[in-house]
Amino acid sequence: MDGNKLSVGTKQEDWPDVAEGQLSVDIFETDNDLVVQSAIAGVKAEDLDIYVNADMVTVRGSRQRDSRMETATMHYEECFWGAFSRTIILPAHVSATSADAELKDGVLTITLPKANKGGISIPVKD
Repeated sequence: MDGNKLSVGTKQEDWPDVAEGQLSVDIFETDNDLVVQSAIAGVKAEDLDIYVNADMVTVRGSRQRDSRMETATMHYEECFWGAFSRTIILPAHVSATSADAELKDGVLTITLPKANKGGISIPVKD
């Protein structure tokens, strides 16, 4: 990994089955890309796995509690700690091999170049 750059394409079958929280996301589309963004403060790039195929993206990770919380008296507990994930069915096909992910200032940004599916018109025979 290069600084805050994340690798895309971790094998989904390597992920353990555990109870998880769900990640909140924003998705927007430009002329050339689909972009998925999520505020995931407190998560390191090495604690994230991203899986992309032509029409879906899955983000999995883990956010660890401050060790002081284990023995502290809790007054409010609203933040989710532990494993989280989110699978999103994309509104357009993407080129998974050209996907890019970056974690900067607690915001994960996944850029997914749209695939040029280029359909054709075919005649109907009698």
